[in-house]
Amino acid sequence: MSADSDAGDADASESRETGGSLPGEYDPEAVEPEWQDRWVEAGTYEYDAEPGVDSNLVYSIDTPPPTVSGSLHMGHLYAHTLQDFAARYHRMAREHTFFPFGYDDNGIASERLTEKELGIRHQDYTRREFQEKCREVCQEYEAEFTEQMQSLAMSIDWTKTYKTIEPRVQRISQLSFIDLYEQGREYRQRAPTIWCPDCETAISQVEQEDADKHTKFNDIHFDLVETGEGPADEDATFTISTTRPELLPACVSVFVHPDDEDNAHLVGGTARVPIFGQEVPIIEDDRVDLETGSGIVMCCTFGDQTDIEWYQAHDLPLRIAIDESGTMTDLAGDYEGMSTEEAREAIIEDLDDAGALVESRDHDHTVQVHERCETEVEYLVTEQWYVEMLDRTDEYLAAGEQMEWYPEKMFTRYQHWIEGLEWDWCISRQRDSGIPIPVWYCDDCGETVVAEKADLPVDPLADEPPVDACPECGGSDFRPEEDVFDTWATSSLTPLINAGWDWDAESEEFTMERPELYQFDLRPQGHDIISFWLFHTVVKCYEHTGEVPFESVMINGHVLDENREKMSSSKGNVVLPEEVMDQYPVDAIRFWSASASVGDDFPYKEGDLEAGERLLQKLWNASRLIDQLTPEPDAVEEPADEDLAAVDRWMLAELDDAVASLTDQFEDHEYSKARNELRSFFWNSFCDDYLEIAKQRLDDADGGADARSTEYALLTAHRTFLKLFAPFLPHVTEEIWHRLYADGDAGAESAEGLDSIHTTDWPKTRGYEADLAAGETAMEVIAALRRYKTDNGLALNADLDRVQVYGTIAGFEDAVAEAMHVAELETLDEAPEVTTEVTGVDLDYSLVGPEYGSEVGDIDAAIEAGDFEEVDGRLHVAGVELDSEMYEIEEERTYSGDGEMIETESAVLIVG
Repeated sequence: MSADSDAGDADASESRETGGSLPGEYDPEAVEPEWQDRWVEAGTYEYDAEPGVDSNLVYSIDTPPPTVSGSLHMGHLYAHTLQDFAARYHRMAREHTFFPFGYDDNGIASERLTEKELGIRHQDYTRREFQEKCREVCQEYEAEFTEQMQSLAMSIDWTKTYKTIEPRVQRISQLSFIDLYEQGREYRQRAPTIWCPDCETAISQVEQEDADKHTKFNDIHFDLVETGEGPADEDATFTISTTRPELLPACVSVFVHPDDEDNAHLVGGTARVPIFGQEVPIIEDDRVDLETGSGIVMCCTFGDQTDIEWYQAHDLPLRIAIDESGTMTDLAGDYEGMSTEEAREAIIEDLDDAGALVESRDHDHTVQVHERCETEVEYLVTEQWYVEMLDRTDEYLAAGEQMEWYPEKMFTRYQHWIEGLEWDWCISRQRDSGIPIPVWYCDDCGETVVAEKADLPVDPLADEPPVDACPECGGSDFRPEEDVFDTWATSSLTPLINAGWDWDAESEEFTMERPELYQFDLRPQGHDIISFWLFHTVVKCYEHTGEVPFESVMINGHVLDENREKMSSSKGNVVLPEEVMDQYPVDAIRFWSASASVGDDFPYKEGDLEAGERLLQKLWNASRLIDQLTPEPDAVEEPADEDLAAVDRWMLAELDDAVASLTDQFEDHEYSKARNELRSFFWNSFCDDYLEIAKQRLDDADGGADARSTEYALLTAHRTFLKLFAPFLPHVTEEIWHRLYADGDAGAESAEGLDSIHTTDWPKTRGYEADLAAGETAMEVIAALRRYKTDNGLALNADLDRVQVYGTIAGFEDAVAEAMHVAELETLDEAPEVTTEVTGVDLDYSLVGPEYGSEVGDIDAAIEAGDFEEVDGRLHVAGVELDSEMYEIEEERTYSGDGEMIETESAVLIVG
């Protein structure tokens, strides 16, 4: 939707500034961008709590910093809008709401974006040169992202924006490292590492994902040199099945399962690896999968996690055949310099030529790939920094149990991730764009020297170590650490970043600038990063503070395309918000965002946007009518209870009921339920029923108590509806509020800032009591009589001589009679005599057909002839008995008395 305005828009803007009644049509194209700008200019959403504020008065949200790697799509919009619902509701329900924004702009994602955007390779630049290019590219994307978020009316405090590469955050990230190091929770080790050959860096277990891959399963003969009982026959062989023959030069052993009786004689012997010739021991181990291949497996350093376990458990030698770029090493002999794929094909050919290839067959299997680039990972021996986690998984699980989960079922994903952990957290990366690890190493003895907390942030490549001599050996030469942190090592600190965590050198303690924020009330995020972001945040914050970082977690689902697949920029199946905003108001898009239960994936449907657009106009039209029917709000006082008309008290009591229900739903993040209940109550009960009654009452009333009662109820309900709708529909509710209810000039800002509906108090129940069921039945009766008049060509204010009602409308008889101009309204104690006649049977042929086949024709004929009977919930017809789900009895109800009968859900009416 364009933000440009013509003369007509300018007139509308001037009208908004000076107040006045509402125009005939709501113009979101002019209204929405104007309010977005004014909210920012006035600081409407800025966190303004004084130091020392009671934390119970603050609602703090730890918002996810999006990775700077591309543009928004409707999935992003949906997730951020859910967060905004929580922020807007709590801003009204509490004194203060902290709703910041951050950008995750360090790490592999930002590097790859820069390389793609500029058409360069990071290897062609110095680290500092490439970092500068990353900053420039990220700043452009961040500015665009900020503009997009603002156009979606996110009530973010932009003064609290942070970037994960900025100096303040670098300091916090390095403080975290030093604190964990001093606690003994970090270690550096040369060990098998999960490695991405494309990104040329170590990655953590959480950065892997499954990918289906087509390959070849190869049965290969190994020469048996010796069995467990002695030398083998000269031509003795056994078969190994593998999808990765390129690992043959790295083979260090062969394994047999202890229960494999057929191959038990091999254990203790040796075998010769084909082509490469090294002799390897044959060992037994119960981790062998007897169901795959021949049941005999080779162990290579390294093909997978089991290889690593065998290497460590059996003290096997290390043979490195693949380097950091996924290229074969000199250990591979003739295959040196080939990629793993090239080596695989060449080795299979040479095995075949050598007579060692028994069979090569097609095979589909699941492999582990790096989630950033979808490259199959390798397992290399490298030196990396780790956070120790495996020894405290029970504590991290217990920490997760302390938080409220919305929806509750998402806790199982957190639990399953922890239960499946096999590695400590590798936090070092061999990249250029990232936060430096603040250590140096003694050239003489390798001692680790850690930066001083007061000096942070530091860059070991540019800064000197904090000591002149090694504290271990006295050496004076130091080697700087070249690695940087994994981006998750920093983004996992967002609660501490937002709370202003720091080290105070004077007191030698960690402090928080805004301690009232911690623990954060809410962590909102997607279910796909529970293992990435949520788990690592719990680990880091728990280790630093001894507390879980959040009181509750809200997990959103994904927006799906028409084929019910997750929207993803890489798949090309995204719908861009700017395209949707060209066609629909932002408020309509936000209303769509509340259409699914939190945690559920749901498809993008344009029809939901149209429904939201219709609601905006309905709210606008109802507001115009209320403005026309009522005097200035300040001139209307609350009537004494005895002066409230029954129908007005009923509406206010219904409103109390709705406020209580909607408040609970907002507290529980049940936005879909809240949206649907609010829309139904407003559209049906208020607009279609009560507002029509109120209009009729005010048209007929000549001032007096009845008019004052209705005016008060109308204005009270209207203001309440605007507040209830405000989290969903911020623009239209603000526009109406400012035109009709804002203090002073409708468009003016006070000394304290903009008089915004979004900083007013959330509605509270007022304690009105009424017979809600009787009132609802009365509304049904009025709606039925309105339809009767319309169907019979009568004006809505046409008189009806006599109406009889069977149904509970006690206390609302006068309201029904007045609203529908009924001269005589009588309530009946007994139902009118109605004749019910069975007219047929509606069969569910999808159930009847498969069950009875050729007998269906006879069943149809018997029903047509009326030859059927229902007994104990089963239909006896044509010699068979149909279950109740297979049919529905069709009935016709007729009234033989005077007048015309009308039936509603809760009442029967006789008109005339």
